[in-house]
Amino acid sequence: MNTHLYTKVDLSEDDKDHSLREDIRRLGRILGDTVRNQHGDEIFELIETVRQNSIRFRRDADPAARSELESTLDSLTNDQTTQVIRAFSYFSHLVNLAEDQHHVRRTRAHLIAGSAARRGSLAHTIEALYENGHSTAQLQEFFQTAEVSPVLTAHPTEVQRKSILNCQMAITRLLDERDRMQLTPEESSANEEAVGRAILTLWQTRMLRTSKLSVLDEVENGLSFYDYTFLRELPQLYAGLEDLLASKDAAHAPVELPSFMKMGSWIGGDRDGNPFVTAEVLEKTLAMQATRALKFYLDELHTLGSQLSMATLLVKVSPDLQTLAERSPDHSPHRSDEPYRLAISGMYARLASTYLQLLGLTPAIPASGAAQAYANAEELATDLDIVHASLLANGSAGLARGRLRHLRRAVSVFGFYLAPLDLRQNSDVHERVVAELLQAANPEMRYLELDEEGRIAVLIAEISSSRPLASPYLSYSEETQSELAIYRAACTAKQRYGMGAVPNCIISKTDGVSDMLELALLLKESGMLHPDQARLDVNIIPLFETIGDLQNSAPSMDRLFAIPAYARLLVSRGMAQEVMLGYSDSNKDGGFLTSGWELFKAELDLVKVFEKHQLRLRLFHGRGGSVGRGGGPSFQAILAQPAGAVQGQIRLTEQGEVITAKYGNPEVGRRNLEVLAAATMEASLLSHTEAPPKPEFLSAMEELSDHAFRAYRHLVYETEGFEQYFWESTVISEIAGLNIGSRPASRKKSTAIEDLRAIPWVFSWSQCRLMLPGWFGFGTAVQSYLKAHPEDGLQILQSMFKDWSFFSTVLSNMEMVLAKSDIGIASRYAQLVKDQALRDSIFPRLQAEHAATIEVLKLISGQDELLAANPLLKRSISNRFPYLSPLNHVQVELLQRYRQGDPDERVRRGIHLSINGIAAGLRNSG
Repeated sequence: MNTHLYTKVDLSEDDKDHSLREDIRRLGRILGDTVRNQHGDEIFELIETVRQNSIRFRRDADPAARSELESTLDSLTNDQTTQVIRAFSYFSHLVNLAEDQHHVRRTRAHLIAGSAARRGSLAHTIEALYENGHSTAQLQEFFQTAEVSPVLTAHPTEVQRKSILNCQMAITRLLDERDRMQLTPEESSANEEAVGRAILTLWQTRMLRTSKLSVLDEVENGLSFYDYTFLRELPQLYAGLEDLLASKDAAHAPVELPSFMKMGSWIGGDRDGNPFVTAEVLEKTLAMQATRALKFYLDELHTLGSQLSMATLLVKVSPDLQTLAERSPDHSPHRSDEPYRLAISGMYARLASTYLQLLGLTPAIPASGAAQAYANAEELATDLDIVHASLLANGSAGLARGRLRHLRRAVSVFGFYLAPLDLRQNSDVHERVVAELLQAANPEMRYLELDEEGRIAVLIAEISSSRPLASPYLSYSEETQSELAIYRAACTAKQRYGMGAVPNCIISKTDGVSDMLELALLLKESGMLHPDQARLDVNIIPLFETIGDLQNSAPSMDRLFAIPAYARLLVSRGMAQEVMLGYSDSNKDGGFLTSGWELFKAELDLVKVFEKHQLRLRLFHGRGGSVGRGGGPSFQAILAQPAGAVQGQIRLTEQGEVITAKYGNPEVGRRNLEVLAAATMEASLLSHTEAPPKPEFLSAMEELSDHAFRAYRHLVYETEGFEQYFWESTVISEIAGLNIGSRPASRKKSTAIEDLRAIPWVFSWSQCRLMLPGWFGFGTAVQSYLKAHPEDGLQILQSMFKDWSFFSTVLSNMEMVLAKSDIGIASRYAQLVKDQALRDSIFPRLQAEHAATIEVLKLISGQDELLAANPLLKRSISNRFPYLSPLNHVQVELLQRYRQGDPDERVRRGIHLSINGIAAGLRNSG
């Protein structure tokens, strides 16, 4: 009898992965012990039987193992089903932790060995830049205008509770302890016991939420990553980069870099399709963010004061530092000769007053006395700079490089608002609000009946006038009142927390110039656009989402920049304009290949338009976690941008469960932040290393995209009954019932695919392991292309794969999706479709396209099997996929029971538990 669950993980890797295998075995064994102790031998043996048969089937394609597996799973009671789902779900979570820790382990081993820096690290990038002839002065100049910003968003694919994440963090710390310390037998035993307690806590912690998340719940979840990662790891990243540059050029004195990388957020400001984001929620969100930032500074100042205990008898201080010390309300005789402590005590008192003034809160450790509040974060930064300068000038430079250095950087990066909060709203809402405001002021005005040029003329006149349009004496609809209140709250917040608190306003579904001018008018009404000063206090950012909108993006921006009233405003924005590109909706609209190609072409055209108008382009990439929503490795994605599209500035969204995967572990988080910075530098400064794509490459892509677009649209939007097939063969209905986000799954109350948000669209296909948004249409496209070009077609495609990073990245991401798909499992979900004729007409098409796509992918890449060139991902899949198959099988069985009317609450809960487990196993699934 096997007494340890999951101890036989079948991994045939070399010795460098030995520690990973050991971690997986150890965590699996402890999980198995936990299941046995909590539920007895019968449940343990049941789970173990399922595990063994699943591994046999995955490894050997043993039909007997499959038959036995299905027979066992189909005969489970509802209680047994729940325990099987929980066991395999938690094992997926534990494998994720082991893999993350292994990445940290390998990175540290690489650094300790002093071997060449890995691609994607800042060390590698800096080395490459110096070898390419860049000087320290040039790099410092680059950072003066650089901007890199990952933006956290809340979306209904993040199925993990914060309580579960806390348990996982505890396990991660214990794994890390074993790696970093040479433990005695007693310490090793204690560590093992602590892991057991953590896994027991995890097992006994409810996986599902009992109530739907509010927006403020989402805000709190997002803020937790500042505690885990951002507040400490971002300052350390800057310090490491500065030290790296200093080590490369001794002739240049070390220079402190500007804060070019900052986190951003949509959580609490994104109103597109979310009626629960109101002015009150915006105000509370910003207060929650400010609380996090100021509390961190207070704690750091308190600790710093305990560390800088130098006495005047032993050190000198600068006059400015002496002044700070004399202003301190701290009159303790024990610190009278300790000027640094006095200065920091005074700073603590001022920050405590700020805490009270801004938020009505007092710190846990009271200040030494009353002091004037800081007017802004810049005043706090100035005081910290005085401490820094005094240490440098008086023989204590080493002390300036520790906690003080990181605190100074934190204040520079996070200010009093922690993260710049973007506002986003749909253009249709802006249109209705502006129409109502105009008609209320002039009943003769019929704004909605005007054509585009007529609207532009009206809007230009309004934004050029200082006269307010809205009147406190008129009544407006609830929607208009809500929108005006949001923008006025944002204006107030900028004055309260700093101008960077709300720097951006994004317009979803932008399809013309009037959409951008409508937002400009609303900003004028709320005090964030000043016609008399030609000043704009926020960035107006169009979001182009559909295939048609992407194709029209460059002409729209060209027309906008030709308007003098708008062009004048850009001077106040540093002659820079941001444009956001939507990966998710363009994919849902036109399919994977066409979406990627139209995004690429839009960027090329935008670069030309911005050069024409002598403006700086900053692209904001609305990427999701899955390939179907623009996901995939960030480093390759940034390098695959067309020449001139990055220009040292880039923003991109971090969405759903990817936030946890990337930033839940501090060291993994630091690595991901570093990758973004390194990729931006390489794309901006080394972009000339790849030759422009050949004309035949562009022609081939256009032809491939045309074929893929027609195939995708024909299936999704033109096949009768496909909407029904989608709703019945996936868990979309059940996802809509999960308490995993504040935003509804659809923009309207309908089942139309056009109205469905792209996030649950992709998430549903990933759950049934078909992954349709990440590959459909490519097989047909290549087959059609090769048929039209029988002599040289394959050679051209193979050259594109070899010599064009855009195309190779597209295929690499698609390969990852295909490796995670499983057409056999998808066939079981197809059986959920009630209409057999519908099922028999659609699934064979999906099956044939899936096979064709894999075949042509291998043909172009020259590989015999998927992931032959990506052993890390291949290993990861071999680790976890035997544990996903039972979850998929059970999910289908529960869906059948639930949809047939089984009233048992355990059935519904089991479905939701399985959704969680499958998402954990796939990781970037939504």
